[in-house]
Amino acid sequence: MKYAYSEKIIAALERAEEANEQSLEQVIDAFVQCVKDDHLIHTFGTGHSHMIGIELFARAGGLGNVDAMLDPDVLTSNGAQRSCALEKVCGIADVIYDSYRIEKGDLMVISSNSGRNAMPIEMAMRAQKEGVRVIAVTDVSVSRASVSRHPSGKHLFECADLVLDTQLPPGDALLDFDGIRTGPGSSIVSMVLLDIVASETIRRCLEEGIRPYVFQSQNVDGFDNDAIYAHYAGRIKHY
Repeated sequence: MKYAYSEKIIAALERAEEANEQSLEQVIDAFVQCVKDDHLIHTFGTGHSHMIGIELFARAGGLGNVDAMLDPDVLTSNGAQRSCALEKVCGIADVIYDSYRIEKGDLMVISSNSGRNAMPIEMAMRAQKEGVRVIAVTDVSVSRASVSRHPSGKHLFECADLVLDTQLPPGDALLDFDGIRTGPGSSIVSMVLLDIVASETIRRCLEEGIRPYVFQSQNVDGFDNDAIYAHYAGRIKHY
């Protein structure tokens, strides 16, 4: 293969899929049940981790019941340094949680590769308190080797019902060029794991005679997503 990154990321994807074989099945089961019960799947992440939720949200081929929690205080669009600072602050997660319509029986997917910052940890704790099952997408070994930035001393994987482990090296770098670490893998690995879950959820629902709401490309003639928006009107904030 021509490029070092291609070799590394393909190996990382294969490693993550194999390591998460059992967890993937459990998360798929949770997604399928969520569709059956007409509940929502909320996604949350700070900094670059918010992109993982967007991968599932309102996109061609994606489930219609996904609610991405896109609060401006956690996005890099309001400033990268600001976002990095706020994700370490306690107390903000509750404010964000209360601005979305989240109900008991829903799911919440929380992405944080390090799993050490206060905001995603507190979001997981609040969700569990409210009867919302938490699926963490994180790097368990990296978390265990780091000091939590939450007063509880816990990491994200310790506050989740189910965990998808990205299995990446420290610093989220797959390559080292003369001491410069590069080749981030967490976004791609996390997205692929969740796309496996979403696509398998759709397949399994159809096998059970349930036709889930699934977005189709608005750039292909003959498809209309209006029924999805109408069904979830008032429930999904950014629809």
